[in-house]
Amino acid sequence: MSNVTLSIGGRSYTVACAEGEERHVLGLGTLIDKKLAAMGDMSGQAETRTLLFAALLLADELHEAGGAKAAEPEATPAQIAPAMALRLDDLATTLENLASSLEG
Repeated sequence: MSNVTLSIGGRSYTVACAEGEERHVLGLGTLIDKKLAAMGDMSGQAETRTLLFAALLLADELHEAGGAKAAEPEATPAQIAPAMALRLDDLATTLENLASSLEG
């Protein structure tokens, strides 16, 4: 594990990350710092609340870009089962065809 120090909103935060991920984590910290700067003066807000707003804005941007899906109600097993059965049947057919081609 490595430690990196992020400067976000005029404060320093030391966080742990995997070896080799230091540059990536520093880049993420810079992204958060820029988002906070773009939000304007939030000096009347608590640090936690300010970081929460920045995280929400970044998550919204990610969602809008199609990189994340908003939390949706999970499907019930009854809704999943038919689709899963079809997918498993397709997979079984593919595996059977592959086995046949390897044997023949």
